This record gives sequence, C-alpha cells and structure tokens, in this order.
Amino acid sequence: MQFVKSVGNKLSNKEIQNYINANLNTDLHTLLLKKSPFPEVSMHEIVQQIKGKQVAERKFPFLLKEGILFPPQLNLEQSSSEKTALYKSGILKGNTFIDLTSGFGIDAYYLSQNFNDVTLIEQNTELLEIVTHNWNTLGRQARFINKKLEDFLEENQEHFDVIYLDPARRDQQKNKVFLLEDLSPDVLEIQTKLRSISDQVVIKLSPLIDLKYLVSVLDGISRIDIIALKNDVKEVVVFLSNENTEKIICHCVNLEHSESVFSFTFGEEETAQSEYSEPEKYIYIPNHSILKAGVFNLISQKFGVKKLHPNSHLYTSNERIGNFPGRIIEMELVDSKSIKKKDQFNIISKNYPLKPEEIKKKYGLKDGGDQYLIFTQSKKGKIILKSV
Repeated sequence: MQFVKSVGNKLSNKEIQNYINANLNTDLHTLLLKKSPFPEVSMHEIVQQIKGKQVAERKFPFLLKEGILFPPQLNLEQSSSEKTALYKSGILKGNTFIDLTSGFGIDAYYLSQNFNDVTLIEQNTELLEIVTHNWNTLGRQARFINKKLEDFLEENQEHFDVIYLDPARRDQQKNKVFLLEDLSPDVLEIQTKLRSISDQVVIKLSPLIDLKYLVSVLDGISRIDIIALKNDVKEVVVFLSNENTEKIICHCVNLEHSESVFSFTFGEEETAQSEYSEPEKYIYIPNHSILKAGVFNLISQKFGVKKLHPNSHLYTSNERIGNFPGRIIEMELVDSKSIKKKDQFNIISKNYPLKPEEIKKKYGLKDGGDQYLIFTQSKKGKIILKSV
C-alpha cells in the first residue's frame, strides 16, 4: 500500500500565518485583488486559509491552532461539525478503526479517540496531505492511505473493529428522493464486503434519507441515530452489526439543547395511538429530530400529551411535562381580531394554509421578540394560539 507522508507546507511559515490572522476580518474580495506580499504563496491560497479559519471558528474550533491548514471551501462544507463528531465518538470504541472516506478528517479525529490503531483512506492526494499535516500538528497518530476506497477494499486483508464511511452524493442537485445508489461509494454494492471485514459498520447519511427505505435495503441494522444541532437535523447515522439483532433502536438527539434523547424501537409508531384534545394550558412542539423520525403518535403515548390534529404535530396538556424533547410554551386561544398591527411575535405555522411570511404580511406583524403566535388546526378547525 502507498502511504502519504506528512509534508511541510509553505503556508505554515510563521510570517504568513501572522498575515492570515491579521486579515481574518478583511473583505476577501478586496484582498483577492491585491498582490500577495509573499512570493512563495498566492493571494488565492492565503484567502483559502482565511476562509478555513472563519469556518473553523463556528464549526470545528479545535482546529484554531497555530500551524493548522485548511482545504478548499467545498471540503469544509462537506465536513461534519465538531459537535456531531464528538457525539458519535461517545458511542464507538475498540482496537482497530478505519475511516474509508476520510475527507477533512473531522469525524475520524473524534471517532478514533477510543481506538489504538487508526487508518484513514482518502483518494484526494492534496486533501490527505493537509489532514496528515494537521494530525501531526495536533499530535495524533494514524495510517494515511492515498487510495480509492474500491481499490483499498479489493486489496485489503485486514479486519477492523469499526468501519466508518460518509458517502458523497454523485449528483449534487437536491432531488426530493434520496437513494443509497445515488452515493459514491454505492453502499448497497459494498455492504456485504464491509460486514465481512468488520464487526460494526457505521454510515453517515443525509437527513433527507427515508428511514423506512433505509431499513428495507440495508442488512444488519442495529441502531439509527438522528442527530440535530440546535434543532437543525444534520445527519442520520446507521449502525450495521454482525450480531443477530431483532430490534432496531433509534435515538433522536438535539445537540446544544437541554432536551433529553428520545429513544424508541423502530416499528413502535405503527401500533402507537394518540389522544386528541382542543388546546389546553401547555403546547408542545417536538424538535426536528423527532419530526424526522415520524413518531407522532408514539410521542403522544409516551409522554401523555394529546394531539391537536392528526396533521398538526402539536401537542397539549394541562400539566407541564418537563422532559418533553422539544419546546414547551404556555399558550391561550386568541381571536384574529385581537392581533394588533406592528406587534412583534415569533410566528409558527403548522398545518395551516398560510406560511409565516404570508401571516406577517396579512396581519402587519413584526418578527422576533419573546412572544409566540402559532397558526394551526385542531380537530374543530383553524385556530390561533398566543403565548401567555
């Protein structure tokens, strides 16, 4: 096998790094029009590093360390965040770990922390050189292999405790249907091979993936995690195991919120039943990981809250249920005539003909503030709820 060796990089020069740090808040379009003050690097290369540091500040701040290098924008966008990678690292452990689609290496950096032997596969030579440089700078050890995943699998004779991969979309256009055969590599084609060389295969997938479809086409699923960050679903992670697992355990996670993880067995929703009610004292809005899981009746049954309408996915109770995985607001029914123009509200529209922007325009409302208005439907018809 051909191993990529860590290489020194001209961008690591202290004088150049000082220039980059001094221009973190400079307009990048203006900067690109200037001539680079360093003959060995172009202004384009300098701007790429500035963009990388800007992304790292919000997405992976552990890389805001002297000497760290950043790849082009696309690689940064495709990388997991530090928060989601850290969450996944708390699940996996063993002796040998391999990331078959290393990319910028954020997932690998955190997931590999509970393993003794770590291997990263990446076909992009320049990207892997940057990752190798960064890991050496951070004092982390691994084998860095510059190969196509398919070539590696064809030649490989090793067995790994955990295989991790994050397949890329072949067609970057956002189609409504998300299929595994649209990915590179095609997970359906290699799933048998992967499970033959590992006890556990972990696959990061788009939040667009349909869970029922996933269960129907992948063998050996033991666990599915739906991971949201600040109520924005970022990824669906599926765990394949060689052990006989009769049940698939699903976890709905909303990171950077105090909400508890909601766990259930795949299929429970089919037999769960909801009670229905007109609005009571408290209104419950499930977080987006719950909505992605589609466990609308199960949430009602598990927490003892009642649904307003089959399609509203809003719940209610007279007593406050403190551990509900979502937002809890004390609200009251109001008449549209009581809504005054120029009042400020956070507007939510659920199972209602008008979108929030249309509601604001119709009633002359401003967005924001501490108050909430929910436009929705109960079984009796359209209703408006206002926070107390």
